[in-house]
Amino acid sequence: MNLPTYSQIVICGGGVAGASVAYHLAKLGLRDITLLERHQLTSGTTWHAAGLIMQLRSTHALTELAKYNVELYSQLESETGQSPGFKQNGTLGVCRTSDRMLEAQKTASIAKSFGIEAHMITPREAKEIYPPLDQAAIQGAIYIPNDGQTNPVDTTMALIAGARQHGATIIESCEVKALKRIRTQEYLIETLHGGIRCETLVLACGLWTRELAAQLGIRVPLYACEHYYIVTEPLDCILPNLPVLRDTDGCSYIKEDAGKWLVGAFQPDGKPLEMSEIPADTPFIELPENWDEFELPFSKATEILPALHNAGIAKFLNGPESFTPDLLFALGEVPEMPNCYISAGYNSEGIELNPGAGRALAEWIAHGEPSIDLGFVNINRFHSFQNNTNYLRKRSSEVLGLHYKMHWPHLQKESARNIRKSVLHDRWVMLNASFGEAVGWERPMWFAPKESESKNIYSHTRPNWFEYTALECKAAREKAIILDQSSFGKFLIQGSNACEFLQGICSGNINVEMGRIVYTHMLNSRGGIEVDLTVNRLDEDRFMIVSSATSQPRDHAWIAKHIAAKPRATLTDVTSCYTVLSIQGPNSRDVLSSVSNADFSYEAFPLATSKSIEIGYAHAIANRLTFIGELGWELYIESEFAPDIFDRIMDAGSDFGLRPAGYHALEHLRCEKAYREFDLDLTPEDTPFEAGLGYTVDLDRPGDFTGRDSLLLQTEFGLLKKRLIMFKLNDPEPVLYGEEPIRLNGKIVGYLSSGAFSFTLGTSVGMGYVRHADGITDDLTANGMWEIEIACERFAAVASLRTFLDPSRERVHR
Repeated sequence: MNLPTYSQIVICGGGVAGASVAYHLAKLGLRDITLLERHQLTSGTTWHAAGLIMQLRSTHALTELAKYNVELYSQLESETGQSPGFKQNGTLGVCRTSDRMLEAQKTASIAKSFGIEAHMITPREAKEIYPPLDQAAIQGAIYIPNDGQTNPVDTTMALIAGARQHGATIIESCEVKALKRIRTQEYLIETLHGGIRCETLVLACGLWTRELAAQLGIRVPLYACEHYYIVTEPLDCILPNLPVLRDTDGCSYIKEDAGKWLVGAFQPDGKPLEMSEIPADTPFIELPENWDEFELPFSKATEILPALHNAGIAKFLNGPESFTPDLLFALGEVPEMPNCYISAGYNSEGIELNPGAGRALAEWIAHGEPSIDLGFVNINRFHSFQNNTNYLRKRSSEVLGLHYKMHWPHLQKESARNIRKSVLHDRWVMLNASFGEAVGWERPMWFAPKESESKNIYSHTRPNWFEYTALECKAAREKAIILDQSSFGKFLIQGSNACEFLQGICSGNINVEMGRIVYTHMLNSRGGIEVDLTVNRLDEDRFMIVSSATSQPRDHAWIAKHIAAKPRATLTDVTSCYTVLSIQGPNSRDVLSSVSNADFSYEAFPLATSKSIEIGYAHAIANRLTFIGELGWELYIESEFAPDIFDRIMDAGSDFGLRPAGYHALEHLRCEKAYREFDLDLTPEDTPFEAGLGYTVDLDRPGDFTGRDSLLLQTEFGLLKKRLIMFKLNDPEPVLYGEEPIRLNGKIVGYLSSGAFSFTLGTSVGMGYVRHADGITDDLTANGMWEIEIACERFAAVASLRTFLDPSRERVHR
């Protein structure tokens, strides 16, 4: 074996993930690439993949990644001479219920945004396409003719062939025994055949990524579950042109395989596997048959394919697959570990997703940052607790089943809960809160009446919490509400160079007087928003940064990466130190004045001001801020003092109509005021100008900041051709949730990044980015014919560059 002692890039793992990265890196012109596989190529989990190819996902972001699979697999043979075994026989997603039909119609609308052919069809039409189908078992189907299936081994070998043709070195039977980061800041990979150093390391080892990465102190939260499929004996009714059949209501998928049926399962609850149960030194692992777990999906499959009753079983395959806590794969550069990248945790969808993931990661490695928004799959999104094995074991069982469960709006995971709690959690329980989870935090989502059930009953339109959330929103607009925002990420930036550091990384002017709060962003080199935050200058050299709960780990990683090069500036995560109570609404001043001797008048306490106040027997940092567009304050309280202060506020608030409110109300309220939320309305692909947040940017202040040059170029081009626009439906019945296509004069020009029913306006509102070659103007929004498409049905809408509720911001400045 000719193992080099050095390679610029080393990829560990010879499955489809490693092969795709190697292929795309080589295609970009990088030549010093070495891929190591401990056994044979594809012998980990790739070899037993089902090889289903589907372009569409439930969100635009995932579809953007997934749709490249058909393009790549269609051209691989002509490029490499190696056939991937890809055929475009289509996908037929059958729907047994009206709810599943509505979900499929929403997916069909997303297809139109990408020009992907998708048809909603009747049971009779479905049977014409798939003759063995019992049409009486379904209400309809979605048919995507250009989807298909591929041979996972041949596909991976085609990628490997392409990588080799462009200069990559592929070495099999080379087990990695140890990983080290050495003094030269390179990585040393010790194998059975010697050591190899590299500048850039990619870990794409499937199931074994978590354990191998741990040698470098890297947390990759993956856990294995059993995954099953059977292959039948040949049947005359199984024709070679049958599309892939997906019966999500029945937890199964079926594909034609050489005149046989391959029937696979995503049962409601998966069976987790300890790593000790998996023979790591064995290639092509097969676990014992498990008919107890497979019985439900197989019996459901026989309901729609009666011929299965008489089919012989030629093969039962039980193979291990790795799953992440949120059913999204792990991709990208490891926080605080430069030039070390992860591509793993594909949740049984590696063949479908690795064309897009491999290309995106290769571009990231080659250019130093991702060229598209990858925040939703970035490895830095995970919190440290999510690598706990007890947590992963519980969560992975549920996650496997989520593949085929209904994708309800605001669906809450049920496993591995009650991990992180506000100190006020018991108070919220007594108030009959229904809790949701965000990065482990238990947060009140809505409040049921006393003695009533607070369990979620989901819906694509109006769930059971709708009427109670409406009351919370009414209180916010007319009286006052109290919310627990303790889960928000909170960081201290301190040191004699703290201000200088923030000035160089934030788009706004941070060098303000003490007690001022600045809403701003941290940008990438393209001017895209990486961190959405407020900065509170507590002292000359001490700043508190606040960002959203779900982006806390990612924000910490972004700041830590940049502050590492700045002497005399430190970063400290203080999220758990403070309980945050947000008191919002017209009566919020009266409520707080009843429990504190501070002056809350507008003159003494204007917007974006921070003061230390006495409240109860303690002090709190009081910030005059709002995320709902009302008079309001956020109180940052040292956590041990919070229960007493909470009780005082609730007692005093009863005289002013104070009502507890949850995060559903926060979503409705912020949408009707068009307040942007990171990861939805603000992403690394959106600049502050495009988001309508130009006031957060100060191009005239002294000094440079990351992304400034890109923003200057954008101002020179004149009218923006992409812009966040607000929408209001004319019809009060439909409910918006986001992802709905936006039409201008009949043509799709974007999609909603956020949507909610406005209880104040009496109709649904939303916002989304629109692209228009001639620029986005007031005339275009006022005079264009705007429609929002919901589940393949169009609804007329009014468009505006300003919020429909309180555009003059009088409510905020009371």
